[in-house]
Amino acid sequence: MLLFFSGIFLLIVGYFLYGRLIEKILAPDDRQTPALKYADGVDYVVLPHWKNMLIQLLNIAGVGPIIGVILGIKFGTIVFIILPIGNLLAGATHDFLAGMMSLRHKGANLPTLINLALGKNYYRFFAVFMVGLLLLVVAVFVNIPASIVDGFWEGRADFWIAVGVVFLYYVCATLFPVDKIIGRIYPFFGALLLIGTLAMCVALFYNVFKDPSLLAQSEGFLQHKFTAENNFPIVPMLFVTIACGIISGFHATQSPIIARTMKSERQARSSFYGMMVAEGLIAMIWAGAGLAIYNLFPELMQKAAPKVLLDVTDYFLGSGLGLVTILGVIALAITSGDTAMRALRLSLAEIMGIDQKSLKNRVLLCLPLIAVVVVLVAWSNISADTFMYLWNYFAWGNQVLAASTLMACAAWLWSLGKFGWIAALPGAFMAFVVFTYILWISPDHGGPAGFGLDLHTAYAVALALTLVLLGWVYLRSKTTPPRKF
Repeated sequence: MLLFFSGIFLLIVGYFLYGRLIEKILAPDDRQTPALKYADGVDYVVLPHWKNMLIQLLNIAGVGPIIGVILGIKFGTIVFIILPIGNLLAGATHDFLAGMMSLRHKGANLPTLINLALGKNYYRFFAVFMVGLLLLVVAVFVNIPASIVDGFWEGRADFWIAVGVVFLYYVCATLFPVDKIIGRIYPFFGALLLIGTLAMCVALFYNVFKDPSLLAQSEGFLQHKFTAENNFPIVPMLFVTIACGIISGFHATQSPIIARTMKSERQARSSFYGMMVAEGLIAMIWAGAGLAIYNLFPELMQKAAPKVLLDVTDYFLGSGLGLVTILGVIALAITSGDTAMRALRLSLAEIMGIDQKSLKNRVLLCLPLIAVVVVLVAWSNISADTFMYLWNYFAWGNQVLAASTLMACAAWLWSLGKFGWIAALPGAFMAFVVFTYILWISPDHGGPAGFGLDLHTAYAVALALTLVLLGWVYLRSKTTPPRKF
């Protein structure tokens, strides 16, 4: 129990201390923001600060801080410390720097920022990789809310009808101006999230103070705990499993959306760094609920995380508040899926030079994306294995984005004569995680195709590759003058 409450305290204090330190490096000021300078009534639209914070939170949260930590807490109570430290030093730093970089460069999307900082060769690889990842993200966030609806109202709902409704909303949110749908419907989704999270927080605290052992590790829990011996070493698997609570590269695709709707740079710390810390708090609450339910019913550790979610809400909240909480979780998935689709449109438009003021251009750009996502959703539902393949590739691909974004931010900071190590060190760690995962993972290790090396060999090779990458980024920043566009 001490680790749990220490982690929550660390997140809150870290926002005010470390968050302010990060802010001082870039010193947000009163310069004109992209929303004011390039207003177009579609993507560059000034929105109220509270609404920007809510949009950012809902965009980045997805189901990771709930489904991800219900799965990730199987690594044990160490999660209660790794999660907040990783959130503050890596995840929130990543979100703030990516957001500020976009604010300072016309609200540019992530591929353009990578091109700016790391050059055309890396940009070509990254642009293709990111488009593929965002297609996986949209497919995952169509599948999961539809599956939850189908599971919660079993016998009274149809998966494919739910898919159709969710996807229709995604298309509308992608095509219409940001203030017409996203700006209006998100307060409702936000209310569902806050009510559900607060209800779970109160229920968890009430039960834990009655029985502190709920946040320990019971004998039954230890029998099913994730360990290196059963193919779940903390590095790299923890940092792939709990992406959204610790660090997620997907967030850097979302930050430009509100970089184009912010009135002042001075809103950046609360909008970017603060909302990632808020996501960390949400993740801590659900990690605690997950550990509690596993201690009470260890057999649930054999079930899929979305199904455990239903058991958690039913046990702690009952049918009434449980329904509200489930709706909040569905809202989280939907509000990441819709803006993933929007980020995909914006990034492709920027890469291909297609003006987005015209509705016709937006529709034509989206039609092939819709077709690909439909195929991915259909494939992912052939079996439980196909969905896990989709999730695995999404999970490690997400952290490729995180490592790339942090390295780009480091190069940008160094080129400006600022302290780039604040981004380079967490970026190097995430690169090490990704290299290790690819080198170690294989069907024999319980995952998709990879090189299947021994874990210690994978660590050694990954360390060497990470040092080469870090050295290249540092030397490039010192030898290549800052690029402008």
